[in-house]
Amino acid sequence: MDAAGNISWVITATALVLLMTPGVAFFYGGLVKAKSVISMMMMSFGAIGLIAVLWILYGFAMSAVDSPTQFAGNPFADFGLAESATEPGANVALLSVAYGATFAIITVALISGAIADRARFGPWLIYVGIFGTLGYFPIAAWVWGGGWIMNLGAWLFGEESGIAVIDFAGGTAVHINAGAAALALALVLGKRIGFQKGIQKPHNVPLTLLGAALLWFGWFGFNVGAVWVTEDMAGAGLIAINTLGAAAAGILGWILVEKLKNGKPTSIGAVSGLVAGLVAITPACANLTPGWSVLLGALSGVACALAVELKFRLGFDDSLDVVGLHLVGGLIGTVYLGFFATGQGVLVGGDLRLLAVQVIASAGVMVYAFVVSLLIGLLIEKTIGFRVNSDDEIAGVDQVVHGEAGYALVE
Repeated sequence: MDAAGNISWVITATALVLLMTPGVAFFYGGLVKAKSVISMMMMSFGAIGLIAVLWILYGFAMSAVDSPTQFAGNPFADFGLAESATEPGANVALLSVAYGATFAIITVALISGAIADRARFGPWLIYVGIFGTLGYFPIAAWVWGGGWIMNLGAWLFGEESGIAVIDFAGGTAVHINAGAAALALALVLGKRIGFQKGIQKPHNVPLTLLGAALLWFGWFGFNVGAVWVTEDMAGAGLIAINTLGAAAAGILGWILVEKLKNGKPTSIGAVSGLVAGLVAITPACANLTPGWSVLLGALSGVACALAVELKFRLGFDDSLDVVGLHLVGGLIGTVYLGFFATGQGVLVGGDLRLLAVQVIASAGVMVYAFVVSLLIGLLIEKTIGFRVNSDDEIAGVDQVVHGEAGYALVE
């Protein structure tokens, strides 16, 4: 679809989703130590720089396959978009490339929250490049580019069944992918010095709230953006109201848990619930009625608020709760469709077949992303080293790694 209005919308949506990665930088930056804020935010901006370039060079070519049995597309098929930029219809085709790039960028940037306060920037960029190539680009092909996840329902139940994995905007490709990769990387780098409950308080709560606001703002491009290819933007209204409702309910679910557990609802809890609701609605935004979306947001807010405590019980140091928010929220949203997807879920007139493919797709992405991230992280750690030394970690990594301070008082 190339109507002028649709083109205008996808350009806007691309800008909105790109803005989400600086939003992640603010969200994460406020949560870390004051002497690590530059390092934390630079990990997001570094991901923007490297992934955008790789996507243009070969990532987009890898994100679509000719056969569902292919692992990924040929990275040299349209290197540097030389053909896409000159063929008929390039104006519209390149918009799809740009929009897809923003998804690749934020997926990798999300992983950085798991290793806050202790990672070196150079090794992080090496990880970004390799995981983008072996992690995100192939998984995008599986989910949206004709790969095995797109064809799973037809393989298992026949094309006539009409059963297909539902992941409209990235429950598997973005959130489960990033969350599983983050868990692996947190295990590779190990725990922060003095790791325990309450190890540190957010150094700048307003910065985190600003980041959350930018994320919610940009998420309308994230979820509603893809409808630009449909006639008259079909489905935009449903997706927009579901994005609003699930996020709002996520806030309520999280702060309810905080009130019951600790007696006080916090602002950090509210915006964490907001993100939990947004993560959960991402795969489901086009396939739920608004009431079921509100319920999903509330459930994800409650579940993720409880899940972030797992790192203390299980002993892994996911600094900023990427696992508790994105892996858990992505799993909830993707599997929830098996029960409540309009006309297909088990509890709304369907049967177990959709639930089966949702679970298989989620598990496949989770296991693959975890293993790939673990191997890349171990390779980097055992060769050039990924983690800063103990003295630099205690002092804060900004001056050591970047030669800058987040807050400088000048006479």
